[in-house]
Order: sequence, then C-alpha cells, then structure tokens
Amino acid sequence: MIILAIDPGNEKSAFVFFDTVEQIILRKGIVPNMEMLDIVKAGEEDRLVIEMISCFGMPVGKEVFNTCLWIGRFIEASPDEYSLIYRREEKIFLCGTMKAKDANIRQALIDLLGKEKTKGCSKDIWAALAVAVTYAGQIVNGANYE
Repeated sequence: MIILAIDPGNEKSAFVFFDTVEQIILRKGIVPNMEMLDIVKAGEEDRLVIEMISCFGMPVGKEVFNTCLWIGRFIEASPDEYSLIYRREEKIFLCGTMKAKDANIRQALIDLLGKEKTKGCSKDIWAALAVAVTYAGQIVNGANYE
C-alpha cells in the first residue's frame, strides 16, 4: 500500500509517499499548500493520511484555524479514502509515551526504519513520516482509531 502522509501547515505542508510493504519513502518534500492540493488531487496513493489538530485546552491563533481549513481542503480534494492521525497516537505508537518530544520521535523512526531509509528527512518531513509509519502500524496491528 502506498500512503500519502501529510503534516499540514497554514501556508506549507510536509508530505511523504510511503510504501508500507517495502517500508521506504518514495517521495518527500515541503511545499506550498496550493501545490500540496495538486499532489492530493493526483491520487497517486492508496490512502491519504493527515495529521489532525487536537485540543490541549490552550488558546490558539489564526494559523491553527487556517491549518484546519487546509486539512478540510486536502480531504475534499482527495479521490482516495483518508484517515486522520493525532499526534498522541504517533507518540504512543512510536515511543510508548505521551511525554515524547520531536527528538524522541525522530530517533524512534530511525530505529524502526534504519538510518539509510530516513536519509534526507528534515524539519516537518519527520512529522509526515511519523504519520505514515503510525498509520502503517495501525494497519498491521488491526487498530482503528477513527
């Protein structure tokens, strides 16, 4: 299965095309959201998976709401099925604790896939990869968090 995993942003989004069988990144990048919309519309994946925003009880700004709008646009544009993954799911799946930080998640991805398969990952691409790997793990483990 080929997953298009997105770490959405209010102006740009990171993405990873991830092959769940070979467990490799086929393509990755950080692009303006209008370009991300075109990638989603192309439908090159079997499943669209997007990191969803969740509430932690703190006030948020305009950027968070704009990111939510883009998530909806990506979903609407997709010709494929989609799933939403929350950051807490990534932390639990990859690190076994909600206390995990970005550095812990990066290390867990390197440990799981190997340094060679994560070569060239940077910035928010790590987050998109975490979305893909968590979803792939849910498929293998038969979990459904939606």
